[in-house]
Amino acid sequence: MADPGIDTIAVLQERTFGYFLREVHPGTGLVYDSTRPESPASIAASGLACACYAVAADHGILPRADAAAQVAKALRFLLDAEQSESPDATGAHGFFYHFLDPSTGRRVWESELSTVDSAIFFAGALTAASYFDGPSVDEYAIRELADALYRRADWRWSIWRTAISHGWKPESGFLPYDWRGYNEGLFIYILALGSPTFAPDASVYTEWTSTYQWRLLLGHEYLYAGPLFTHQLSHVWIDFRGIQDEYMRARHIDYFENSRRATLVQHDYTKRNPRGFKGYTGNAWGISASDGPGPFAGSTRRDQRRFYGYRARGVPFGPDDGTLAPWALVASLPFAPEIVVPAMRHFDSTYPELTGRYGYESSFNPTYGGEGPAGWVCEWHYAIDQGPVVLMVENYLSGLIWRALRKCQYIRDGLRRAGFSGGWLTDGGATP
Repeated sequence: MADPGIDTIAVLQERTFGYFLREVHPGTGLVYDSTRPESPASIAASGLACACYAVAADHGILPRADAAAQVAKALRFLLDAEQSESPDATGAHGFFYHFLDPSTGRRVWESELSTVDSAIFFAGALTAASYFDGPSVDEYAIRELADALYRRADWRWSIWRTAISHGWKPESGFLPYDWRGYNEGLFIYILALGSPTFAPDASVYTEWTSTYQWRLLLGHEYLYAGPLFTHQLSHVWIDFRGIQDEYMRARHIDYFENSRRATLVQHDYTKRNPRGFKGYTGNAWGISASDGPGPFAGSTRRDQRRFYGYRARGVPFGPDDGTLAPWALVASLPFAPEIVVPAMRHFDSTYPELTGRYGYESSFNPTYGGEGPAGWVCEWHYAIDQGPVVLMVENYLSGLIWRALRKCQYIRDGLRRAGFSGGWLTDGGATP
């Protein structure tokens, strides 16, 4: 991928989609969480796949009928799977466990009933329901199944104290964390408030925004969150251009512009390179949640530096160990293409070993060292990285995902209940 013009970006998108074509259980339609040996499926991966199959159908990567059949299979399986407080069910209260056995759908790894991973699934299912609007048996089924799955989630039950909980376990109850402080939780609240069956009181959104931190960092004023993905995940699904809630109206910007500023902070941080990491430049950034050269859930030391395994890396306060995630850079295309495209060119020319079977490799660390210029390179791909590349590239190229969910009444209702107004919400979603 020597020159990422429009054609080459589309090639990257198609190659990245290959993950969802191959890393899927043929019987259940559940998608594997990663390419690690013995990886389980994940509910987030399966939700991202629903939307990615819409993209594949739209581009002719797959016949539309084949894509619809794959989505319908997964949705049908998950609607029929056991929902109870049994420790080996697929979910409870309409939500799903984070990790699932790919062949049976049952909970594995004692994972949590995850509100964010379930929300990714609901968003993907609703995207597919909006896109697959034809009369075929599978497309009709997608619309009915997605609606039933979304309506079943009991968001009122998920409230712990005064906010939506991160999750729940049958062995111990709610996790001691909830969605506070600006992060990827924005779209979770929109989905919750849009529910026609179990919407919480709108005060939960006011509580959520009351925990925001507005900061001036590296010359940019913005709503702070460190990892880059926190500024991307909600925008994978919802077009925040020109619409504002009360918090953003008071600051005269929207969440899209906020994510643009956060992207510029990443660029400026690596250009300044205050910690002296190898390879950091204005054309090499993407500091986010990713795997790293350390042990998976721990750290190691080399040359008086500490390197982590999987960690939610962020700027400018860290953690930062010199690990960059190309997928996070590409997922910023809609916000700041003028700095993303040159960075992609830099990656392609400087680190050719980053081009893998499923697009860019997940992460790399030149400071840690390795066989090539990229140093340590992650050998695994993760669905949670692959999906945003496919979907944010599509939002950059055509706005397909944004258009699909602008048509979704549940999303419009959730935004309005959260106090959003203006832009496409005013004209019913017709704004391109």
